[in-house]
Amino acid sequence: MTVLARPVSESPPNSRRHPLRGRPGDPRWVRPVLLGLLAATALLYLVGLGSSGWANAFYSAAAQAGGESWKALFFGSSDPSNAITVDKTPASLWVMGLSVRIFGLSSWSILVPEALMGVASVGLLYVTVRRVSGPRAGLLAGGVLALTPVAALMFRFNNPDALMVLLLIVGAYATLRAAEKASPKWLALAGVAVGFGFLAKMLQAFLVLPAFGLAYLVAAPASLGKRFLHLFGALVAMLVSAGWYIAVVELWPTWSRPFIGGSQTNSILELAFGYNGFGRITGDEVGSLGGAQSSGSWARLFGSEMAGGIAWLLPAAVLALGALIWLTWRAPRTDLTRASAIVWGGWLVITGGVFSYMSGIIHPYYTVALAPAVAALVGAGADRLWRERSHPIAAGLLSSGVALSGLTAYLVLLNSDWQPWLKYFALVLGLGAAALVVVADRLPRPAARGVAVLALVAALAGPAGYTVATAATSHTGAIPSAGPNSSGFGGGGGGGPRGNFTGGMPGGGQGGGRGGGIGSLLTTSTPSQALVSLLQQNSGSYRWAAATVGSNPAASYQLAADVPVMAVGGFNGTDPAPTLAQFQELVKDKEIHYFVGSGSQMGGSSGSDDAQEIAQWVAQNFTATTVDGTTVYDLTT
Repeated sequence: MTVLARPVSESPPNSRRHPLRGRPGDPRWVRPVLLGLLAATALLYLVGLGSSGWANAFYSAAAQAGGESWKALFFGSSDPSNAITVDKTPASLWVMGLSVRIFGLSSWSILVPEALMGVASVGLLYVTVRRVSGPRAGLLAGGVLALTPVAALMFRFNNPDALMVLLLIVGAYATLRAAEKASPKWLALAGVAVGFGFLAKMLQAFLVLPAFGLAYLVAAPASLGKRFLHLFGALVAMLVSAGWYIAVVELWPTWSRPFIGGSQTNSILELAFGYNGFGRITGDEVGSLGGAQSSGSWARLFGSEMAGGIAWLLPAAVLALGALIWLTWRAPRTDLTRASAIVWGGWLVITGGVFSYMSGIIHPYYTVALAPAVAALVGAGADRLWRERSHPIAAGLLSSGVALSGLTAYLVLLNSDWQPWLKYFALVLGLGAAALVVVADRLPRPAARGVAVLALVAALAGPAGYTVATAATSHTGAIPSAGPNSSGFGGGGGGGPRGNFTGGMPGGGQGGGRGGGIGSLLTTSTPSQALVSLLQQNSGSYRWAAATVGSNPAASYQLAADVPVMAVGGFNGTDPAPTLAQFQELVKDKEIHYFVGSGSQMGGSSGSDDAQEIAQWVAQNFTATTVDGTTVYDLTT
């Protein structure tokens, strides 16, 4: 079949020219288009960034703490006096904390590093896809990633996902470089990248490992024994790059470090494999405010808030994966296009499958982890099918992908009142462009190029509009979501309708709370000036100026007053940190000045009740005063 014999790349994959300067044989337009793509991405991710304020105050307060205390920076503490850590490993906080140390505490010093990670992710995805599939495919992949709504959301936010996504793209690049010449060094670098991805968001980073390993095992030009040996070396590199931090924290004396937030036993191993690990799969997360979700399905990615963030090009990406497998079916074992399809396709299928069926906590913004795989498959698949469009099956597949993209955009926007014309525009243009793609091979070259541009506009009109709207909307709170009216739980904009064409998110949502306390625990607020002044009063005489139940309320007070505030019970208020006896000892030693009532009623499904006991003990033994509607107890009188 002649369609299988055509070359994949327009220049040798081992060319030594810098990718940003182009390679021998590249059209002259490649470099300016690439630089334009990166500049446009930077504008999209940076303009108006400060409108989100502290974004996720939970992480902003930890970055503030890291800017003041090296111990807080290393452990990822919620406050500079090191009471308790955030419920993640702190790699992303290292970046933000160092930025705060250099530039001072501000919304920009916290959020600009995230935006720059987004620009770097787009550039690196271009380099990765371009190396195998050529510059047009690389540019298309980079553009799709930049215009994915959930990517615009998370690269303008301060959750750990931005760093994890960047590191996983590094891992994909290194894996494909390793597969070219059976390079154990490049494969080890892939392991290191995934290992540090673990330090950003724990076990989620490991979901790409089967795809990376299979691609190398299939394609590397070496004996089977050497391929397995190289994979073992990469596994060791990954375990070392992730495990060194785990070992340090586990071996560090517990009295000399903060409590590990999200665990019940002050153990980072429990956090990694329990609350943030297998508990996310099974729903058995001790200390979580929500119970196990109902059984999921693939429809979850197309329902509720997830659809608006990621669903736009998902069907096209799946079709592109099938097309790439068909095109390389008879290719040699070492074919890099097939290896690339395994990397990105495995990434998409495994990560998407876990998100679809997991029973534990899941939020819409998690789907940013799918964005690089979707973008790479669409870029590589569309470019290859366009070059093979003289073959009727290739033309039919490409036409189907364009039509699917238009139809998906229509369905995502069907229940939304935002820009109602856009769904009809995307549908009509998509169907029209799909019809023209079928006959594009018989058209003059200028007309064929016009069809290609039309198809590109049709496929990207919906996600591009939603992405710009996402970037133009401020996002705050613990659970942001993409779109023009993001409400994210605990903050955001106006809370408009979401793209949804399955009637809901099976197994999704946030679940029930403990005794009605979830709202106040996930919400941040701006304290009054009177309360801020009270917390700052003589604060240098105390280790903690105040304590309150939950990390988000504590973050609100700490960021506003710039004083250490203890988050009793951690993020959910369900961690045994501190215990009632420990808190009483701290009060006796006059280490804490005030206790701020959060208004949440704890008690419930799982985890420790120490926070509730502490709140009750304070209320029974100290006099309450009200400062602008907030209940405050002076623990020193």
